[in-house]
Amino acid sequence: MSQQTREQWGSRAGFLMAAIGSAIGLGNIWRFPAEAYKNGGGAFLLPYLVALLTAGLPLLILEYTVGRKYRQSPPAAFRRISRPAQIIGWWQVAICFVIASYYAVIVAWAIRYAGFSFGKDWGKEPEKFFSGDFLHAAAEPGLPTGFVGNVFWPLLAVWVLVLIILALGVRRGIERSNQIFIPLLVVFFVVLVIRALTLDGAAKGLDALFSPDWGALGDGSVWVAAYGQIFFSLSIGFGIMVTYASYLGRRSDLTGSALVAGFANSSFEILAGIGVFATLGFMAQANGVAVGEVVTDGVGLAFIAFPTVISQMPMGAAFGFLFFVSLAIAGITSLVSIVQVVVSAVQDRTGMRRVPAVWLVGGAVAVVSLLLFPTDAGLSLLDAADHFINHYGIALAALVFLVVMGWVLRRLRPLQAHADETSAIRLGVWWRVCLGVVTPLVLGWMMVDSLRAEFDENYGGYPGSFLAWAGWGVAVGALVVGVLISLVPWRRASAEDDAAGEPAEQGEEVR
Repeated sequence: MSQQTREQWGSRAGFLMAAIGSAIGLGNIWRFPAEAYKNGGGAFLLPYLVALLTAGLPLLILEYTVGRKYRQSPPAAFRRISRPAQIIGWWQVAICFVIASYYAVIVAWAIRYAGFSFGKDWGKEPEKFFSGDFLHAAAEPGLPTGFVGNVFWPLLAVWVLVLIILALGVRRGIERSNQIFIPLLVVFFVVLVIRALTLDGAAKGLDALFSPDWGALGDGSVWVAAYGQIFFSLSIGFGIMVTYASYLGRRSDLTGSALVAGFANSSFEILAGIGVFATLGFMAQANGVAVGEVVTDGVGLAFIAFPTVISQMPMGAAFGFLFFVSLAIAGITSLVSIVQVVVSAVQDRTGMRRVPAVWLVGGAVAVVSLLLFPTDAGLSLLDAADHFINHYGIALAALVFLVVMGWVLRRLRPLQAHADETSAIRLGVWWRVCLGVVTPLVLGWMMVDSLRAEFDENYGGYPGSFLAWAGWGVAVGALVVGVLISLVPWRRASAEDDAAGEPAEQGEEVR
């Protein structure tokens, strides 16, 4: 079977929009503000910046370099470096499959809540409405026993939109959609932040977020939290940026692009922190409590705390609509990038053309998503899958990737030379030190710390913990699937494909 000409981004700006769109997701809006508050407030920005410079950007540059050099999805690219290394790539593909299946349902919730905002349908008890009237969540976690139409139909709409974007291709679908969505997201969120800053109590919220607790910098857990936030917000460690960079032209500036994408992501996180805490300050003042009593993150922040605020604030309906639409846009751009990893891997593995690959592979992810998550067990399954795949999927896969590349195969120096050939900012010894020493040590410590907490108490605190068993099944299953797929005989697309470590030459960039 002849090898197809690989698609390419239409411009550097198009690639950057897509990379930024992937990085800016739900975690930027609902995870960073609470992490900063819990870990030293304004002082948290120092370890956060250190983590960005010593782990986030170096790993982002590494993934860009691998993707651009080998011009294939993670499994095929890693196989070109060393055949056994393709296991890591397929592991990352399996991780993306899992994440995409539950990530889409949160986007569907956001779309429904954008509509709920006009009538403030959650009433006086947003928490009861969310888990009861909206999700019909079972009292105890277990297997699904019934579908929830409130979630199924918007989830189906999300998948149709995502698959259409992917079917249109890298340039006409992913690039153009991000050129629309990212500016729209920034405009919506700036309007939200300006409105939040005019609320009574906004200053109280910002003071709680940014007042520095310098003593917290002596706590190792604060530094681990900073590195964790960087990993979970930059879309690194599970194949997305390798995939996106594989569509770059050969003369693309890698380090400059990484700096733009990394700092754009961090800027949006800080903007989100300002908007969220200004709003929580209003909520605290309206209820006569301290800001610390209303601080939450994740699903609780978006679908319980914010509806409470929207019900209390002037022009709350418009504020709520903009907030949930922003949440949906951020989720869609990230979801597209996650599914693209799976689609690209299957294309490279089988030689299948894009449209059939999108409908077959993307359709399979959509079916799993539609069967499991718009059910009475959807909330508990999502919670378990998200916790375990993040801690023992993404982070662990990133650790193995770095150890293999830096210590086992010793590929950092030649990859540095490749990046330096076309980058305005040349990499130095610091890059290899960060990737070979600093980041693996931090990730290793994160693994040890997470496992210690996991074994101290079953996840979720439930007797027998169905959630723990389900979560471990998802995390271990992703690795097992990655190993099994890597054992299937590889399609011989060309003689160069079997030359480990030497990329097959492609055509020059189409202008």
